[in-house]
Amino acid sequence: MTVSLEVSDGVGTIRLDRPPMNALDVATQDRLRELAEEATRRDDVRAVVLYGGEKVFAAGADIKEMQAMDHAAMVMRSKALQDSFTAVARIPKPVVAAVTGYALGGGCELALCADFRIAGDNAKLGQPEILLGLIPGAGGTQRLARLVGPAKAKDLIFTGRHVRAEEALTMGLVDRVVPAAEVYEQAHAWAAKLAKGPALALRAAKEAVDAGLETDIDTGLTIERTWFAGLFATEDRERGMRSFVEEGPGKAKFL
Repeated sequence: MTVSLEVSDGVGTIRLDRPPMNALDVATQDRLRELAEEATRRDDVRAVVLYGGEKVFAAGADIKEMQAMDHAAMVMRSKALQDSFTAVARIPKPVVAAVTGYALGGGCELALCADFRIAGDNAKLGQPEILLGLIPGAGGTQRLARLVGPAKAKDLIFTGRHVRAEEALTMGLVDRVVPAAEVYEQAHAWAAKLAKGPALALRAAKEAVDAGLETDIDTGLTIERTWFAGLFATEDRERGMRSFVEEGPGKAKFL
């Protein structure tokens, strides 16, 4: 399998494994979508880590495979390509990308689908599609601009340049830089901590933020208000408030 899902401590690790560079061919894209949907369904998966291994996250699309496609073939394929990444972005649970080595093109776009990105000090990220006479096609023009702003996104997309981990941190493309050998450990620890939290409230928080960013402030506040009130019907809310009153803040244990 080019992509696998392994679960421990409530954390599902979606692992890319297509040596040597984890190139994202059609089969890998489709498998990624399947496992993202599985992680969404499974109750024992409460948070997710995206990981490509110790040496590389994903160096982009399979260029040889793409070169063989003409316009008609890509018209038919492009939505499935985007859908595979969107399935990851829409996992209704906390998702962290553990980025080592190259995260270029589709690899960078996959990292953009996470809620949080931890990069190794050896990481290099970028959207080099312009060097192929293309633009990003798996969400890069949209998710990158929303994350770092249009000017920084255009810089990366127009030039196709790679940025090292520290510059990526400065521009907001990644959220933490750690020694390369510690990337997965720290990503898993972040996810495991959140996996112990209230699942419905975390889902609500993610959807409220993500959906709110796509609309005007009044509609966003309506989304927030609806989720906020709805959570008063949950056992997690009852458990959290009871613990606060009886034991003090931060001591609630959620199922």
